[in-house]
Amino acid sequence: MTKEENEQADSSSASATDEATYEPSLADEEAASAAALEEKAIAQAMQSADSSYVPSPSLLASEDPEPLLTQVDGPLLSTYEASKPSVYQAKAVPVALRSKFDVPIHITAGGSVVEFEIFTDKYDIAFGVTAEREEGVTNVRESARVESHLESVTGKFLVGSVPCALVFSFDNEYSWFREKRVSYTITVTPPKINNVVKGRRLRATKALEVVKGDIAEMEERHGAVNQEKISLEDEIKQMEKDLEEKKNALQEYNEEDQFLRRMRLT
Repeated sequence: MTKEENEQADSSSASATDEATYEPSLADEEAASAAALEEKAIAQAMQSADSSYVPSPSLLASEDPEPLLTQVDGPLLSTYEASKPSVYQAKAVPVALRSKFDVPIHITAGGSVVEFEIFTDKYDIAFGVTAEREEGVTNVRESARVESHLESVTGKFLVGSVPCALVFSFDNEYSWFREKRVSYTITVTPPKINNVVKGRRLRATKALEVVKGDIAEMEERHGAVNQEKISLEDEIKQMEKDLEEKKNALQEYNEEDQFLRRMRLT
């Protein structure tokens, strides 16, 4: 092989090597960009949820402040492990005909990302997800029949307000003849600690605003009640004075009546 041929071979080899290393790098950049966008979206969604945080009426009415403080604080930072997702899974769980199977998962960290994948053996099933909170029930995914025996059903969503119980429902009540077998994998990834800290600050600010407003409302109500109390006390005093005057008048009439009776008899 001549010198020129060697140089061309080396050049071709270098080009091939450069091309081979360039494609994964581009893929990595795209993956990193997608991950960054997702992280930004999660942070914005958390901020939106925490900015609209309102303590429940039962927490505000409670004489014990601990439950409210616990909800505002969120996870304990000293033991918080953001990198460890919780995975709930099961295979071929039987769901009898005319029955329903629920998988409840309690979420305590606002900003947790929930991913799920479900599939069934041979037949379809109705599937839905709800979030149950003290304020009520929210439909995360409306219950509907899915062809999970043909293709896995997947989904991903962010949990904003906590605490809440997510209920993954597998409904076979419509079937009169067939038992279904369900397999599922549910992964709950807690938020990063910096998002947890930001969320705590936002919830604390919102809770303080609500508590201050509640105090101002109670003070206003207390002033109105106190004014009504004073008004009623004045009315009672006037009524007591009028009653005393009427008693005196009645006494005078009684004395005059007795005098006139005696005069008639004489």
